[in-house]
Amino acid sequence: MKATILFACLLTTITGTALAQQQPQFTHYGFNGMYLNPAYAGIKGQGEITTIGRYQYLNYNGSFDEGGSPKTYIITGSFPVQVLGGGVGFHVYRDAIAQFQMTNAQLSYSKHIKVGEGKLGIGVQGIYNHLAKGFYRYIDPNDLSIPFDGSDNKFDLGAGVWYESPTFYAGLSLNNLLRSEYRFQSAITDDGGNVVSYVDNSARYIAENHSYFTAGYNIEASPSVVVTPSVLMKMVLPGKFGDDGKLTFKNNSYEANVRATFNDKFWGGVGYRYDESFTGMAGLALAKDNALRIGYAFDFIAFNQDARAFSSHEIMLSYRLPKPGLVTRPAIRTPRYSF
Repeated sequence: MKATILFACLLTTITGTALAQQQPQFTHYGFNGMYLNPAYAGIKGQGEITTIGRYQYLNYNGSFDEGGSPKTYIITGSFPVQVLGGGVGFHVYRDAIAQFQMTNAQLSYSKHIKVGEGKLGIGVQGIYNHLAKGFYRYIDPNDLSIPFDGSDNKFDLGAGVWYESPTFYAGLSLNNLLRSEYRFQSAITDDGGNVVSYVDNSARYIAENHSYFTAGYNIEASPSVVVTPSVLMKMVLPGKFGDDGKLTFKNNSYEANVRATFNDKFWGGVGYRYDESFTGMAGLALAKDNALRIGYAFDFIAFNQDARAFSSHEIMLSYRLPKPGLVTRPAIRTPRYSF
């Protein structure tokens, strides 16, 4: 049944339609569940901290303006907390695309329930977004819908479920539940382009609902090799201002990946992001219990290169904390002291 679900998701990657999104994407999504889903918090049974730096569409510049290459930096943390019956987690990222900069911070809690061989996490999260808009080129002078060097911030919410077992995982989440509206100032200019005055809150921006579905299956190919096919579907649920019928699943993107891990120490993989790129990754683990992991991912942009660039690059650094154990050593009982 698990294999059937995963195969169906792989087929979906071939038949879907991919469109742009507001939130950043990562080729290392298989190592970054805390970014995708609040229910992931603590589900592995040990703490982990992960950082990723992504330079998307390296050296891409527009035909008349610079700065078209998105740059994203993220740090995530996931920790089991036995007294809470689950785990807590966080992530903070900074995303910059030309004149648009977003700083996002999220704090998550996941309740864990034993289900079969694994655990089901039910998670909620609080979200803080800070958006900054720079200077934009306009077509119509004094268009009040064009932001002019302003910023706004809002709080939002998210929720998700995540199932984790030794061989299979799957998660579904939805964020920006409040679909917050951000407002920015615009500018009135004279015939020479000089700013005469500012108009507050005239330019608007909606934080769309984003949903993520991911799944993976661990196949023990040999005692030392584990092969993990995985999929990720990202969905934007668009709608107009005040539109209650926004849950239409119009803007979707799909990707699939196969990764082989050797002795939990070395890994390599290849993947495909629909209508955009072919991806590759490699990494190794260091330190005691292979706790420190270093990875690199490369995206070869195979489609629509006129609006993108040749490649994207990611570097990942992750550290797994030791699994929680007994604070004190257990007493040693022997018949010698029984008489």
